[in-house]
Amino acid sequence: MGRVGVGVAVFVAVVTCAVAGVVVGRRARKRREWKRVVRVVKEVEEECEMKVERVRKVVDAMVVEMHAGLASEGGSKLKMLLTYVHHIHLPIGSEKGTYYALHLGGTNFRVLRVRLGGEQSSVLEHEVEQQPIPQHLRTGTSEDLFDFIASSLREFIEKEGDGSELSLDRRRELGFTFSFPVKQMSVSSGILITLTEEFSIEDMVGRDVPACLQEALTRKGLDMRVSALVNDIVGTIALGHYHDADTVAAIIIGTGTNACYLERIDAIVKCQGLPTTSGYMVVNMEWENFWSSHLPRTLYDIDLVAESPNPDQGFEKMISGMYLGDIARRIIVKMSLVSDIFGPISFKLSMPFILSTPMIAAMHEDDSPDLKEVARIFEDILEIHDLPLKARKLVVKVCDVVTRRAARLVAAGIVGILKKIGRDGSSGITGGRRSDAKMKRTVVAIEGDLYSSYTLFREYLHEALNEILGEDIAKHVILKVTEDGSGIGAALLAASHSSYNTNNNNNNNVDSVQLL
Repeated sequence: MGRVGVGVAVFVAVVTCAVAGVVVGRRARKRREWKRVVRVVKEVEEECEMKVERVRKVVDAMVVEMHAGLASEGGSKLKMLLTYVHHIHLPIGSEKGTYYALHLGGTNFRVLRVRLGGEQSSVLEHEVEQQPIPQHLRTGTSEDLFDFIASSLREFIEKEGDGSELSLDRRRELGFTFSFPVKQMSVSSGILITLTEEFSIEDMVGRDVPACLQEALTRKGLDMRVSALVNDIVGTIALGHYHDADTVAAIIIGTGTNACYLERIDAIVKCQGLPTTSGYMVVNMEWENFWSSHLPRTLYDIDLVAESPNPDQGFEKMISGMYLGDIARRIIVKMSLVSDIFGPISFKLSMPFILSTPMIAAMHEDDSPDLKEVARIFEDILEIHDLPLKARKLVVKVCDVVTRRAARLVAAGIVGILKKIGRDGSSGITGGRRSDAKMKRTVVAIEGDLYSSYTLFREYLHEALNEILGEDIAKHVILKVTEDGSGIGAALLAASHSSYNTNNNNNNNVDSVQLL
């Protein structure tokens, strides 16, 4: 071989070695990056881990805060609001007649008409209409706003036709769901504390909201009484109790979250001296504000809260449908910063709340071999193309970690309520559990898409309840799905607080009080 041939051979060898070195180096870099991505997911998993011992600490912390909130105003992160809805006035299924509900909670309002059969918790029919509130009425006067709503109610009622069974000499009853902060004064009155940024009606603040509505109804010639002022969660327990008298609590776990339950009047220290009509009252916990050092908080949670206009609602941001998708997104952003596994960093990925919780559920529950739904969401929503299968699997893992933590926290909250009212199987027992035979059937009404539509969330929640309570006790705790407590539930409370049904309810609820 001549000099030229030798030189060529040497050059080829050098180039080959160089290329091989580049390939090897690139593979080594890829491996290092992959390990960093896996480490991010592993760290989140460890931080979000909630073994049963930790869950029980959250349960105990919830009970402590409940006691503090019942003792005094401002004594706890849990507001523990009085609703003045007494146990003997919860609907029981025997209510009969036609009742109405108005739900005002944003830029739209809903009106409902519900016809009750009077037997076996029978809702014979219900009709709903929704209307937007014109922009100028959101910044006008309270009289203008309520006159508009009253006019809409009048039009709705005039569509009844001859099919209504309402007697001509019988006044219509209305349940009013008002989803703004109020200081409740009675079951049918409440002083507005503040409006949200969607409204700016200065003369409404500090006024009795149902009274404003009642005056407008009178001005519009409607013979209708606002018989109950409620919020969504109280409507939920009313709807649950209507269908099952063993209902003692209610949970909303959807876009937002809240809980309420039946509490002994003598345990509500801050309401001592107030007139009462029964031994139990529904307490609105406002549990979205709950906080404890035992909660498994991560840097992603801290950042989310810091960027939020309502930073006090830390518990809600760890469990509700509004936020789970964005927690997962923040973790994925971190993964993209330590590796190019997702390709060039997508602008869309940096947009808060671009990943909704239904998307998280769809990816989490994707059972296709190549995780097609994960790939589709990344391509259509985040504009990240050709996501490798191993990356898709990590995304599913992130969804699983975030969802499992949320479900176990909700379970802890539910058991906290049960423990407070002696329904967790340990009341009066030291170092042991109450006999299975002594446990009472306990129903918790539960509403919201996170529970009703997200199968794995629901399974994790039930799994946690079994772990905390033990299967022998957990089998006595029934979670029953309700739908539209803010609408139908409000109409039911109008019925149960109506003078046409009150006596019947008092008689039928006397015995059930003894069950609590």
